[in-house]
Amino acid sequence: MIRKLTTTCVALLCTASMSLGASAATDPTPSNGSVIWPKGQALPTFAEPKHLDVADVYDAPGDDKLLLATLQGIVNRTEPRVYLIENVEEGRTTWLNDLQVPYRMHDDYWAVVDKYIDEVQGMVVYDPEVPDSINVATTLAGLKNAVVAGPELAERLQAAPYDLDIIEDLRGKFEDRMDAYTWQYENLWSQTTHRMLIGLSPDTSVRIPPGLPASFETILEEPTQERDAANRNSYEIDLSTFLGQESVYLRFDDAFPQDGWGPAVHQVTVEADGQVIAQFVPGTPEEEPFLYDRQNSQVSSGSGGHRFADNGRYFTYEFTPPSGTTTLTATVDMWNQFKVSAGNIRPPSSERKEPYGYLRDYAVANQAMVFWLESNVPEEKALLENILSDVEPGTPYLGWFSNDVAGEFSSVEIVSNYGVYVLAADWFSNLTVFSGTKIQPVAANPTKAPALENKIYVTYTFSEGDNFQYNQHRMRILWDDPARGEVPINWTSSPLLHDGAPAILNYFRETATDNDLIIAGPSGAGYFYPTPWPDETFPGFLKDTYSYLKKTGMTIPYVLNRVNGENVPLSESEAAAYEEEYKVPGLFLSWENRHGVEVLNGTLPVSTIQGISTAQDGKNILDEAKADWDGQSPLFVSLGLLAWSMTPTDVAALTSSLGPEYEVVRADHYFSLIREAYGLPKK
Repeated sequence: MIRKLTTTCVALLCTASMSLGASAATDPTPSNGSVIWPKGQALPTFAEPKHLDVADVYDAPGDDKLLLATLQGIVNRTEPRVYLIENVEEGRTTWLNDLQVPYRMHDDYWAVVDKYIDEVQGMVVYDPEVPDSINVATTLAGLKNAVVAGPELAERLQAAPYDLDIIEDLRGKFEDRMDAYTWQYENLWSQTTHRMLIGLSPDTSVRIPPGLPASFETILEEPTQERDAANRNSYEIDLSTFLGQESVYLRFDDAFPQDGWGPAVHQVTVEADGQVIAQFVPGTPEEEPFLYDRQNSQVSSGSGGHRFADNGRYFTYEFTPPSGTTTLTATVDMWNQFKVSAGNIRPPSSERKEPYGYLRDYAVANQAMVFWLESNVPEEKALLENILSDVEPGTPYLGWFSNDVAGEFSSVEIVSNYGVYVLAADWFSNLTVFSGTKIQPVAANPTKAPALENKIYVTYTFSEGDNFQYNQHRMRILWDDPARGEVPINWTSSPLLHDGAPAILNYFRETATDNDLIIAGPSGAGYFYPTPWPDETFPGFLKDTYSYLKKTGMTIPYVLNRVNGENVPLSESEAAAYEEEYKVPGLFLSWENRHGVEVLNGTLPVSTIQGISTAQDGKNILDEAKADWDGQSPLFVSLGLLAWSMTPTDVAALTSSLGPEYEVVRADHYFSLIREAYGLPKK
């Protein structure tokens, strides 16, 4: 429960206690304005917003976004008064209007700077030559009540009417990323809060228009949705027709961007008139001279790596053959859903980088340390582990990790090893505002499970719910789909919205239909892997966080459990902890190419989720299930819906294609029916 503290107590650092169950004496954080953070509360509570000055920075330069976000953190630490429009995915003012707080929309966001700049003590100037100095500057801004500026913007802020002093100038201070973060750890870590960790990329790609450059021609494309490397082969591509300019560009796209299974490229060899001019494996130094445009593509970790580009991403190579070359060929070892295009006119590169503001308001307001360390680089991993070893079990890591999928698997495993859980929030806007909203009680409206019959019982679960920014952006779009409510759907979400964004949780709970069941995203109160989590603290962490599942109604968790990037089953002790501490009727587990139900410890039903990314995927799986079913007893099938490619409309269409032998149910009814079918006690 959130309790009110006296002004005197706040001034004396009642923002204390490191995390769930930690003691107040160990937190070095100085006074944080009106922010309160009682012991046992996962995330801090800000003051309630009464009026908001709104600045639209969606199309602003990166340095301006950084300035406004760090200013917002200083201002909102005392009382939430600044709201930034950074994302228009769910609508520019959708959540702003739902807050039901009076606001003023400023035509020029500099008017917000003018109004509040007197509340800061100065500025910290980052070094454009070392982008990670942006994160160090953000940490310093929180500690010194300052804003962050690039060199050009600093000149404007030094001049009238702002006359802002430079408190710290980081230009020339660091040689590289490790130098910056090592200095920060040695000099600033002791001054920051240890109750949360913030992981943010120091910069991000500039938005560029989607689609293929006009000068490019598609020359090879996989016509089917291959996902298991069945089409892995060495493909020879003739590029001779593209000779005539200085260079030839080879681009790899996702042939089916709706489903998240793009191309995987393992090796590239290019020959000009029979002579090898390029040969490399992605992720090696040999690749770098030819990689023209990553477009946020990723490289798998470990030996035998490959470069992949899913969800509409792409990457481009540039090859410069010798003058007079008459034949040019590329041999590519690749697989999955590839689309290969080529051209000889230099395309616009998206590799330009700019700062962004998301979540930095929260880091500044809470005086948290901000960093971006790669778990697959030994020296960076070592520093990350030093930081993790300094915090108490049950500490949240907000933000995300580098190297996307490979980085996610390895990094979540590492932080889980230290009893730290993840809240993906690096694209969350205005957390300092949403953390000041108040939770509204919603009366429970339980519905009775259908009578058990010899049917194929199907339950659908949307993925990504552990992700704070998904709750704010993509989930709102899916939730507003006109077909929502036609079919039972389980919606994974974060129970910690209760602390971090009550207004968002209120909206979903208040507008849910009887067919909408909100359940806990991986793997409970936060994203973590149970097996790497230390055995001695795992049951206690579940016990401490059970209240969040109970008071949000998200009493059925979806669990991900990985070791070395591979899905692994729950151990008997891990299953027992979920059953005893979370009091669960059943668990969803994993994201596999199969489905099934097993009973752990003789009492806990665990249903493996089979992931789908299109309605046709689901139809194929359910047809196969029916073909293998004897019809003599109930069959249970759990399908995971890829939130980035599917909608409630797709789910309704899939369901309408099913015969009477199928019945679609919510997760609570699903596990109730399983318990009855398997002769387990009711819960």
